[in-house]
Amino acid sequence: MTAPSEGKTVANNNQEVAASRRSRRRWWSLLLLTVLLAAGWWVLSGRGRAPKTKPAPPPTPVFAQPARKGDVGVYINGLGSVAPQSAVTVRSRIDGQLMEVLFREGETVKRGDLLALIDSRPFQVQLAQAEGQMAQDLALLRNAMIDLQRYRQLWALDSIPKQQLDTQESLVRQYEAAIKIDQGQIDAARLQITYSRITAPIGGRVGLRQVDAGNIIHASDENGLVLISQLQPSSVLFPIPEDDLPPVLAKLKSGVPLQVEAYDREAKQKLATGSLLTVDNRIDPTTGTVRLKALFPNEDEQLFPNQFVNARLLLETRRDAILVPSSAIQRGPQGTFVYLVKSDRTVTVRPVTPGVVQGEDTSIASGLAEGEVVVVDGTERLREGSKVDVKIRPAR
Repeated sequence: MTAPSEGKTVANNNQEVAASRRSRRRWWSLLLLTVLLAAGWWVLSGRGRAPKTKPAPPPTPVFAQPARKGDVGVYINGLGSVAPQSAVTVRSRIDGQLMEVLFREGETVKRGDLLALIDSRPFQVQLAQAEGQMAQDLALLRNAMIDLQRYRQLWALDSIPKQQLDTQESLVRQYEAAIKIDQGQIDAARLQITYSRITAPIGGRVGLRQVDAGNIIHASDENGLVLISQLQPSSVLFPIPEDDLPPVLAKLKSGVPLQVEAYDREAKQKLATGSLLTVDNRIDPTTGTVRLKALFPNEDEQLFPNQFVNARLLLETRRDAILVPSSAIQRGPQGTFVYLVKSDRTVTVRPVTPGVVQGEDTSIASGLAEGEVVVVDGTERLREGSKVDVKIRPAR
């Protein structure tokens, strides 16, 4: 038989076990509730969702152009000026009053055309005086020669002394010398009359007149009457670096004509085409350049004296060179390159070696073949492997 105290002890133990079980159940319930709340927050906030795939960017629109073959010229450029083939300041060779101006400013004259008239009356008076003096001296000469003939006959008869004969012979020679002087004065007067008619010494374009009719002009006048410039043909003088001189001299020695083109100040409009005439005989040590002279027919008178032009000397022409627009050439830390369009509509970086630049095109010395398509516009947004939407631009 169990004691009452032992029964109480067992009952108390059972109560403690039951309380412990209830406590653990409440803890697990709270833990489960916490996990469920956390999972719900995770799902509701989107953190538990599966990551979505980022869509690919759209292709980059670009303009492209295939590389082509063509001829490209190797040019030597220089800033030059136009010089007339001949330029003459027309001056009076005598002093006198300018009676008439017979040319129009700016017109084209030929050699020998009458330009102006100077008052010739003073010289005509001098001519008349010289001719009168010569007539007088001729009469004296004829009379002296008759007397000389008589003296010779008398001296032969021993009727006069030899001294008288010698004196008469000397007198005849004096009159003959006087005739020559008179003839010189006549020629001088006629020459002055000729100089009173001012004619064009060369053919060319007449400038602005410096003296008006009615003024007294002198042979010593500094400005002269007018300036005549021969514009057809015209010359262009331009310098090139001394390093470019050897190939130019080699071409000249071989007799190969070298073409020279003259462009306006902005190097956009071609004014005329000519040929290289000669090279100066010395190099300027201050600039390291040598001057060249080119001759232009200038039939349309596009070249004007002292006009500044951009001269382009064609040294050689390279046939069948690979050409691309200059805008396709890109430069980076690794050098020059182009964006090449592949068949899958992506681009790749292709290193190239550029050559001669001609207008808007650049020749490619190596790195590109004919027909390969390169990007010419829109390159700033491209990278290696970029997808592109290509629009082909036709070659010019």
